[in-house]
Amino acid sequence: MSAVPKHDFPSIYRELGHATIEGVFTTSQMDEAVADAMRWVSELIPTLSGADRAKAVEAGSDTPRWIDHPVLKRPHFRILAAHPPLVAAVESLIGRGVDVYFSQIFFKPPERGSPKPAHQDNFYAGPNNPEGLVTAWIALDEASLANGCLYFVDGSHRGPIYCHVAPPDQPFHLQVPAADLAPLRFSPTPVGKGGVSFHHGGTIHRSSANTSPHWRRALAITYVTKDTYFGDPKLNYDSGARVAIT
Repeated sequence: MSAVPKHDFPSIYRELGHATIEGVFTTSQMDEAVADAMRWVSELIPTLSGADRAKAVEAGSDTPRWIDHPVLKRPHFRILAAHPPLVAAVESLIGRGVDVYFSQIFFKPPERGSPKPAHQDNFYAGPNNPEGLVTAWIALDEASLANGCLYFVDGSHRGPIYCHVAPPDQPFHLQVPAADLAPLRFSPTPVGKGGVSFHHGGTIHRSSANTSPHWRRALAITYVTKDTYFGDPKLNYDSGARVAIT
């Protein structure tokens, strides 16, 4: 969906399970974030091997795919996570007093960035309070139909949390089975550089491959209320990585 007026933002989020606000960050803030991310990944990738490397780079290359915990490990991204307009939007959705439980940078390099299969964050995380979690997906570059924007199943946050499966060689790609997805309709959600797409933990979403000559980098931050924790996670999360924001 397109960006929404801020006064309509919580109601549209409740209806669709996702909503976007454009212009949360400036172009210069995003350029600085990209520069820091690229420095970090250039230092990190040579140190990785095995499963950690398979997750972090595109298959058969040294090109970055994603890395975890930028808010915890990079001061620049900690500042972005505490950006007052961003935090105000998050708190309008899940309540006052929030922490970052998890964060990632997704890189999607030009003409080879791979898709992310359809999934639900609440299956990954298993939160004790399904309403106490929201993911803020920050467009470090413009996210378009050509370079791999997000797609959502509108209203799917009101439905079931599906049992996910993963390819044997990609356990980090837990996904909703194709048979369950067959009757569902996905809506593309382009986001301008510096805009933020917020989605509920139960909303089914995916991203497409990057077939364009442009990067599509994004910072995904999982915010939780103070009393929300990952009680039944299906992936390994470090509770010690939690970062207090407000």
